Amino acid sequence: MGRRGRALSGWRTTSDGIEIAVRVTPRSSRNELAPGPGHAAARLNSPPVDGAANAALIELAAKHFGVPRRDVRLIAGDRARLKRLAISGDAEALAKIAAALYQAEP
Repeated sequence: MGRRGRALSGWRTTSDGIEIAVRVTPRSSRNELAPGPGHAAARLNSPPVDGAANAALIELAAKHFGVPRRDVRLIAGDRARLKRLAISGDAEALAKIAAALYQAEP
């Protein structure tokens, strides 16, 4: 719940796409973006050193959402496990993918 009693969403639409919340687990056995409530779970092969995990997360999110890497930006959580990404593109199409990822209605 948010500070004012509202449930916080793991994703939201914006004027040029969507923003998503992702919890990262580095040094995993494989790269995957898995569904989950509240935030998606990203398991990454890369270690959290010199931005390697962040770069791997951007590449994984771009592949999952079907957009070029240049359309995915890390906007919060550069050094944290919980990160926020901005994904540019068709907001309606991206929202459908995010709804499936977060197991929620678009």
